[in-house]
Amino acid sequence: MADIRPFRAIRYNSEKVKLADVLTQPYDKITPAMQEKYYAASPYNLIPVEKGKTSAADTSADNVYTRASKVVEEWLAKQILVQDEQPGIYVYTQEFTVPGTQAKKTRQGFIGVGRVEDYDAKVVFRHERTLSAPKADRIELLRQTRLQTGQLFLLYEDAARNIEKWIDEVTRAKTPLEMIDEYGVAHRLWPVFQREAIAKVRKEMADKKLVIADGHHRYETALHLRNEAREKSGRTDLEAASEFAMMTFVNTHSAGLVILPTHRLIRAAGGFNLEPFRKQMTEYFDWKSFSFANATERAKACAEFQKGLRAGRDGSRTIGLYAGGGAFHLLTLRGDANLAKILSDVSGAQRELDVVLLHRLVLEKGLGITPEAVAAEKGVGYEREMDAAIAAVDKGEAQAVFLINPARIEQVMEIALGGDVLPQKSTDFYPKLMSGIANYRAEGKAEK
Repeated sequence: MADIRPFRAIRYNSEKVKLADVLTQPYDKITPAMQEKYYAASPYNLIPVEKGKTSAADTSADNVYTRASKVVEEWLAKQILVQDEQPGIYVYTQEFTVPGTQAKKTRQGFIGVGRVEDYDAKVVFRHERTLSAPKADRIELLRQTRLQTGQLFLLYEDAARNIEKWIDEVTRAKTPLEMIDEYGVAHRLWPVFQREAIAKVRKEMADKKLVIADGHHRYETALHLRNEAREKSGRTDLEAASEFAMMTFVNTHSAGLVILPTHRLIRAAGGFNLEPFRKQMTEYFDWKSFSFANATERAKACAEFQKGLRAGRDGSRTIGLYAGGGAFHLLTLRGDANLAKILSDVSGAQRELDVVLLHRLVLEKGLGITPEAVAAEKGVGYEREMDAAIAAVDKGEAQAVFLINPARIEQVMEIALGGDVLPQKSTDFYPKLMSGIANYRAEGKAEK
C-alpha cells in the first residue's frame, strides 16, 4: 500500500529571488559549465547546497557537506528559504519540446512525500542498479543539511487518469509559480493545501505500485537514512518524518511522459576495428551500410540511416553504428537468432530491449567489454543527443558510437514490477525535475 502524505515544503521566497536564478538541474546532471553559470546567476542559487561550494574557487577549510549545511541555515535565517505554514501537495507540470523534434508536450504530476519502503515490500520498485559512490555522497550531504532538495521521480499506473483530471482542474483555476530552465522547459507549480483534495489524492494513490523512474541513488539514500534514524532511536516510529521522502508522482498514461535513448560511446583501450567486429556480429545481426564520399552524400546517408534506426521501433530490433570511415551502419537482429538460447540467463522481458542486445551481444560478446567495465564506465561513455554522439567520433573523442531506440514505458514497468533491473543508463526520462522547486526536511513527525 502506497502511503502518500502532504508536507510543509521549504521553498524559495519569491519576494526575494527569481526561481529562474536559483533552481538547478539534478545534481548528477550538472556539468562544470552549468556549475559556473549557477554560481553567477545568484548568491542564493541552490548550487552551493548541491555541490557544497560558495564558488568554483572556494577553498575554505570546511568540507563540502558542512558548508552546504551552513548555507541552508543562513538562507532560512534570512528568509530566502521559507517553510509553508500548512501541509500541502504541489501540482507540478513541465511544458517542453521533445529534443530532436518539433513536438510539444506537457508532463503532469504532483509532489508529496511517500513512505520509504524496502524493495521486498513490493510497494516501490526499481528498474536500474545503483553505484556506491553517488550514494555515499548524497548520504553525507543529507546527514549535514537534513534537507532533501532533489526530486524522486515515481511512476504509477492509472488508466482512468483520475488524479490527472483533478490536476487539470487545479491548473485551470489558479495562477502558478513559473520558471523557464536552460533547456527551454517551462516548470509550473501550484501549491494545494485543501485537506479534502489532499485526502482524495491519498485515497487514489493508496493501492498503487510505484516504480522509480529517476532518482535510484536518492531513494536508496533515503532508505539508508531511515535505517540510521531507527538505529539511533532504538525503535521504529512509522510516523517519523525520516520514514518518508519527497517524491514527484507521474502517471504512466500521461501524454507528456517521454523516454529518450542514451547512446554508447566506445573508448576502448585497444581501439575499435570495424571489419573483425563486422565478421563477429554476422552471427547475430544482418548488416546494412550507408556510404558517403562528400558532405552532400553524408547528409543524405545520415538521414537514411536515422530513418532506418527509427523504423526499428516497430520491433525489428535495430542498433546503429558509426565509426567514421565514410559510412553509417545498421545492425538488425537476424530472424533466426535464438535469443532464448543465446541469452538464456536473461528474462524474456529483458530480451525485448535493444539496450540489452547492445550490452550483451555487441559490447560483451563483440568487443569484450564486461559488465564490470561498463559499471566502472571503462571504455564506454554516454551521450543522449544523436548528433553529439556522431560528432564525438568525428572529433576523435570516441572510436565508435552505438545508437539505440528508447525503451518503451510499458517495457520499463513490466521489468520493474517483475522484480528485474535494466543496465545502467537504460532510460532517460525527459525533462528532468528541477532541484529546489520544493524541499523537504525529514525531522520530527510526518504530516497526516
